[in-house]
Amino acid sequence: QVQLVESGGGLVQAGGSLRLSCVASGRTFSSYAVAWFRQAPGKERQFVASTNWSGASTNYADSVKGRFTISRDNAKNTVYLQMNGLKPEDTAVYYCGARMTQGPPSWSRYGYDRWGQGTQVTVSS
Repeated sequence: QVQLVESGGGLVQAGGSLRLSCVASGRTFSSYAVAWFRQAPGKERQFVASTNWSGASTNYADSVKGRFTISRDNAKNTVYLQMNGLKPEDTAVYYCGARMTQGPPSWSRYGYDRWGQGTQVTVSS
């Protein structure tokens, strides 16, 4: 079973950048599609970006397209989320989710069955 640990969150001013990491345990991580979701207080968990098992197929929410980049290094069992041009509305707890699949990554939170504990991202105006 894969276990996920997120890191890299913090407090940043609007316009700044952060890079989140999602590190997985287990030897089969390269068989997993991975996605980043975020959840602000009082709101539902929202899709941010996803990557298939190889990194060749990625998807982004319209709200982050052009500012965020998802990538993965299977040799390091790690998926990254590079976040540039951060806005106050990006403030949330960011979670990575994973699911063993060779198919395209899901846009839905229900498409993932492994989750990390989350990392807080706060963007000040």
